[in-house]
Amino acid sequence: MRLAAALLVLATPALAEVQPDAIAAPRPVRHLSDYGFFDDLAAGTPAPGVVPYVISAPLFTDYADKDRFLYTPAPVDPGTGGLLDLPVGSALIKTFRYDDHRVETRVLLHQASGWKAWPYVWNADGTDAELRLAGADMTIDTGHGPAAYHVPNANQCKACHIGADKQITPIGPKLRNLNTGDQLDRLAAAHVLTSVPADAPAVPDYTDTAVPLDVRARAWLDANCGHCHAPGHPADTSGLYLTWDEADPLRLGVMKRPVAAGRGSGNLEYDIVPGDPDASILLYRLTSTDPGVMMPELGRSMVPEEGAALIRDWIASLKE
Repeated sequence: MRLAAALLVLATPALAEVQPDAIAAPRPVRHLSDYGFFDDLAAGTPAPGVVPYVISAPLFTDYADKDRFLYTPAPVDPGTGGLLDLPVGSALIKTFRYDDHRVETRVLLHQASGWKAWPYVWNADGTDAELRLAGADMTIDTGHGPAAYHVPNANQCKACHIGADKQITPIGPKLRNLNTGDQLDRLAAAHVLTSVPADAPAVPDYTDTAVPLDVRARAWLDANCGHCHAPGHPADTSGLYLTWDEADPLRLGVMKRPVAAGRGSGNLEYDIVPGDPDASILLYRLTSTDPGVMMPELGRSMVPEEGAALIRDWIASLKE
């Protein structure tokens, strides 16, 4: 009987275990599997302590679906709505895929010296992903047309993930972006959060047509533009601030002239002209695929048609 039990134990696959040394290593590990984030990497089954989560208003990336996971060595105070203060040793894992075809996984690792961002590209068999510090380019049939898909290199990761302190920082896991459905309760139950605030703010899903148009538009702009167009962030010098909590119409771009009238302005005069989307630089740039014009500058080669329609409707609804 004891022998049978022992054989059963030997025959049962051991659960994967997150490798803190890999998270803390000064040089990134070669394969995604080396971190131990997944029990079954090919199936996307997370290891104990690695928690899946969703963002209520995600960033557009050429119609890719994204699977997000979070690992923290200790529960974190949820704060009042902003970015979670994840401790050293934490990891954010985001896989980009089209149906069952995984393309890349980006990891953000919180080390003692700060956050590190590394891109991994999946092999053709979908069994593991390999470190690609130089990034990668490929053509992908997205179901919305072919995309010139670009995996950012390690330096390009910084283009979006630079905070006001000029250090790499996460973008998505803000309390207000996580407050959707019962997710905060689930994160607390999984020991990611120490508690769930009774009055936690929430950014809505911008695809939910039951939400007022202006609220949906602001959620889309916050998700797709706010990580750069914020005080102290890379687009600070533009004076155009597109974050969720920006209340000044001029700083939002309403009848605001651009600081530079280069090709990116399309010979238009104002970022947003109330009632006239086609006279608005904001719409011009987000519907462009010209690398010297389009916004965001990275992360897409296609026009976010649904987002562009939303912003068009929103600008058309604005009154002078």
